[in-house]
Amino acid sequence: MEIKKNIVLLGMMGSGKSTIGGLLAKKLDRVLIDIDRKIEKIQNQEISQIFELKGEAYFRELEFNVTTQVIKNNDKIISLGGGAFMNKELRKIIKQKSKTFWLHWNADTLIKRIINNDKRPLVKNMNQTEIKKLISERNKIYYFADFKIICENLKKSEIVDRIIQKCKKNEIIY
Repeated sequence: MEIKKNIVLLGMMGSGKSTIGGLLAKKLDRVLIDIDRKIEKIQNQEISQIFELKGEAYFRELEFNVTTQVIKNNDKIISLGGGAFMNKELRKIIKQKSKTFWLHWNADTLIKRIINNDKRPLVKNMNQTEIKKLISERNKIYYFADFKIICENLKKSEIVDRIIQKCKKNEIIY
């Protein structure tokens, strides 16, 4: 199958963007580019280390630069970091070159997945109320995605199939 535009997966940390992206890439015989993994490879550090040593502003600039480079070419499956879509300028670039899919989960499900996880530097010192607030704030921006996939109670394969169905219906892949 050919992909007319990049397929970009977005959503909160813990929403399964990397996992679903890998399964989708395999099914469509395409390359997955996981922005966070690419940044880790370039910096030779984990995201949590980058946050700790160089700060969030440094990471966001790096994220912007890496994403804009990756997004230039079509025919890719791209997994964004949870905060990338918050950047208005980056969001505009992504939407010009791609079709965006928001992997939406209930806040309680996401909290169970991300709380007390040292690899999630943004929520490392947050309590459940603070994480819910972050989810709520980000959901207002994720809403601008081209498609919303409600993932609750779905198997990974069902999420992938829903994305592919939407792609075919909207002639993103043929």
